[in-house]
Amino acid sequence: MRLKHMRKSSVRRADEQKKKSPWKRALSSLLACCLLAVGSCIAVNVYMVRAMKERILPAEDVTDEADCILILGAGVRPNGSPSDMLRGRLEVGVSLYHAQAAPKILVSGDHGSKEYNEVGVMKAYAVNAGVPSEDVFMDHAGFSTYESLWRAKHIFGAERVIIVTQSYHLYRALYVAGRLGLSAVGVSADLEPYAGQTVRDVREFAARVKDFAWCMIQPEPTYTGDPIPLTVSGDVTND
Repeated sequence: MRLKHMRKSSVRRADEQKKKSPWKRALSSLLACCLLAVGSCIAVNVYMVRAMKERILPAEDVTDEADCILILGAGVRPNGSPSDMLRGRLEVGVSLYHAQAAPKILVSGDHGSKEYNEVGVMKAYAVNAGVPSEDVFMDHAGFSTYESLWRAKHIFGAERVIIVTQSYHLYRALYVAGRLGLSAVGVSADLEPYAGQTVRDVREFAARVKDFAWCMIQPEPTYTGDPIPLTVSGDVTND
């Protein structure tokens, strides 16, 4: 009797394990997928930073003349003045222009509404800093890093660019540029510590993964439009 009872108990435990095993297998598979996804995201970030590190140069080491200095947009204050980060990018970009690193400046940012105009603020800053208006082109539809670089090549006809933005952003910008067929170097605009950098670093981690995938697909940006060669006057891009 005891042996028979033990056999029944063993069968019952085995049945219970069988009932639980599909859930355990599903949970294990989900965990493995999550670990794989996280590992892939980390790998993309590490690769992008390491691969592009040597493309970031001190301003004084930029010797080869490029087609343009591409200044990527950032926030504008409600009073129409550039944010600290944007002002840093503009200072560095204008300085490179005066050092004759390139004959043109291309400012690219968000001008999605009348009320918000990054590129208008950027051009006004450059002109006030002594850059001739005809040498400053505005890309009004640079809504993302990918779109700014796509349009720099396909709309403005750039082949060689000097990208100016903060260093955390440069790795992705340079990677996208290379994948789109642009010859690019970057100059950092880290002129001071900027508040909220931890949040930006987290967002950049995800943005690198997104643009890594975007560069494999290479979709057209939100807006394309007619070509605007950098050989004409930049004033044709004025509002």
